[in-house]
Amino acid sequence: MQDTVCTDSIRHHQNVWQVVQSYWQLTKPRIIILLLITTAGSMWIAAHGEVDPVLALVTLLSGALAAASANTINCLYDRDIDYDMERTRHRPLPSGRIQPRDALIFAIALALLSFTLLTVFANLLSACLAMSGIVTYVLVYTHWLKRHSTQNIVIGGAAGAIPPLVGWAAVTGELSWAAWVFFAIIFFWTPPHFWALAMMIQKDYEKVGVPMLPVVEGQVATAKQIWIYTLIMIPVTLLLVFPLGVMGAVYLVAALGLAAVFLKKAWALLKNPMDYDSARSLFKYSIFYMMLLCAGMAVDSLPITHQITGQISGAIAQHASFLSEIVPL
Repeated sequence: MQDTVCTDSIRHHQNVWQVVQSYWQLTKPRIIILLLITTAGSMWIAAHGEVDPVLALVTLLSGALAAASANTINCLYDRDIDYDMERTRHRPLPSGRIQPRDALIFAIALALLSFTLLTVFANLLSACLAMSGIVTYVLVYTHWLKRHSTQNIVIGGAAGAIPPLVGWAAVTGELSWAAWVFFAIIFFWTPPHFWALAMMIQKDYEKVGVPMLPVVEGQVATAKQIWIYTLIMIPVTLLLVFPLGVMGAVYLVAALGLAAVFLKKAWALLKNPMDYDSARSLFKYSIFYMMLLCAGMAVDSLPITHQITGQISGAIAQHASFLSEIVPL
């Protein structure tokens, strides 16, 4: 990896606030938000809608720190290609605002703090899972696959599916089938989400020699793969309802409604793979899809939701019984 810095446009910090901003940018906070949403969703399911507030706060904070550590190392490793792309040239490392050594120390400190908090306030399993997410993202995706395989986001994307395992383990101290189904949902969601983005910025990846699927196989093949992964993902989301039975009617309605829109957008991209707006629409919706799916999980898990759905089911059963008595067979 070339140790290069944009020497012609190095910017220096003028005050402490600018230093904080640069380190904040290293963590890629917009990516972290979605990871925390999936973590919270799994915690709500595992705790049946009654999550201990302190545990939730510590787990989400620790998850944010672990993700920030992984993202910082990713920025450190990719600073050469970030320099070559105009879109990323002014990030803290390629612009020279933060030195590589300082970024590495920052990443290690974040990881250690995350591990310590989870070990002390949750359990060792959740702490080890958080560290495995960092290792997977850094070694498997960033170092091994990103620059060498079109399947980089498929295999390496497993790192983004680990946060729900962390949340589940923090609550229960173990990993059930439901936790692994949540892992699978995000695993199969990641390719449509990320490949739609890759189709939008294909020229950037092509310029720096990163073999993303649209660069190597083209837009048509990528759109087909997005469609296939979408078709796989949707049935997986329903496994939480049947056969596992950890989700109920509220989640089922939400999952089916969200899936219908996802299918529509993936189909539109399949029919017109060269359309930038279709790729952009799918990418943006995929973010809302995951957020709303997790919101559906949280609402479905609430005790009041169980009470309401139970009352409705009881009323329907009573009405059906009454009809069977007055209507002759």
